[in-house]
Amino acid sequence: MNIQPKEVKKKKVCPVSSKCGGCQWINRSYDEQLQAKSTIFRKLMEPYCRPEHMIGMDTPTHYRNKVHAAFGEDRRHNAISGIYEQKSHRIVPVDSCLIENQKADEIIVSIRGLLKSFKIRPYDEDRGYGLLRHVLIRIGHVTGQIMVVLVLSSPIMPSKNNFIKALRKLHPEITTIVVNVNERDTSMILGEKEQVIYGKGYIEDELCGKTFRISPKSFYQVNPVQTEKLYAKAMEYAALTGQETVLDAYCGTGTIGMIASDHAAQVIGVELNRDAVRDAVNNAKRNQITNIQFYQNDAGKFLLEMAEQGKKLDVLFMDPPRSGSSEEFLNAVTRIKPKRIVYISCNPETLVRDLKYLVKKGYRAEKCVAVDMFPFTDSIEAVCLLGN
Repeated sequence: MNIQPKEVKKKKVCPVSSKCGGCQWINRSYDEQLQAKSTIFRKLMEPYCRPEHMIGMDTPTHYRNKVHAAFGEDRRHNAISGIYEQKSHRIVPVDSCLIENQKADEIIVSIRGLLKSFKIRPYDEDRGYGLLRHVLIRIGHVTGQIMVVLVLSSPIMPSKNNFIKALRKLHPEITTIVVNVNERDTSMILGEKEQVIYGKGYIEDELCGKTFRISPKSFYQVNPVQTEKLYAKAMEYAALTGQETVLDAYCGTGTIGMIASDHAAQVIGVELNRDAVRDAVNNAKRNQITNIQFYQNDAGKFLLEMAEQGKKLDVLFMDPPRSGSSEEFLNAVTRIKPKRIVYISCNPETLVRDLKYLVKKGYRAEKCVAVDMFPFTDSIEAVCLLGN
């Protein structure tokens, strides 16, 4: 692992870090961050199994390929863009960020610079006046494809075609532009209505040898470099031979299940979000995967139905939200009793809570490893293998 903490340490400390709060560990060298995260994870996991060496990032900067900027005005009515201050809706102006994709940051600055000449006002939350609320940029790490999402308070955008031409003249690498309309007084960034105003309305990227379609609302890991390492560990732990029936719970757009499909007899993906299931089905078709099926259902209920029907499950992949799994889901897992569980966690504290339950029901933690998906933050991602 080629980590260069000295280079990172020489970088100027972010001038807005105290207000933004996104990079809690901005003042620590990368070596110090990895050591601290390793210690936290080891202490949590020691009662169950000894963790492998933590997987760090070779170049731990500018890794976020999904970048969001809120737009507003300063006291002189000049357009500003950036990040909401901690626990508020005050915008902290940001032109560039240590953890965001640099090209995405450049595009956001260019959009801000075009507003005045096109007489487009940023949205004022207090007065309910103005047009541009947010800009969302998504970039394909492997393909280089770029999506720009303009979140507006109204579907009517003046001089829309000329604005697109001016933006693409500055950034011809942009492959698609989408207008998203959010008319509600809400903290949600994206609204329900969308209109594609340039390109296909989506981009594609490659992950672990598979191609994935990414639309404005698609879930897709924001750090694909570390995601490949995370999923490679998950596949190593699963030890698939080509004979297994595999279930991918909380499957989202089907990423893990599709990667597992090369090494399993049958893969089932279960996800409650209807839009994510639709994306998963399209992704499977795009990759010509025929041994995978997706179901829009609660994962716990689905597992219980499988158990009641006497069906067998060899390997369960589970990647729950930060809150972890519900007791109902874990109870369903112990009813169907898969031979191996590969638990992918974005919150080691809830991982440990769920491990405690599963160990009481006869499972044992055999291997685990932490992966640094979000350098400069206090987040820790992990993979744990359980056997019965």
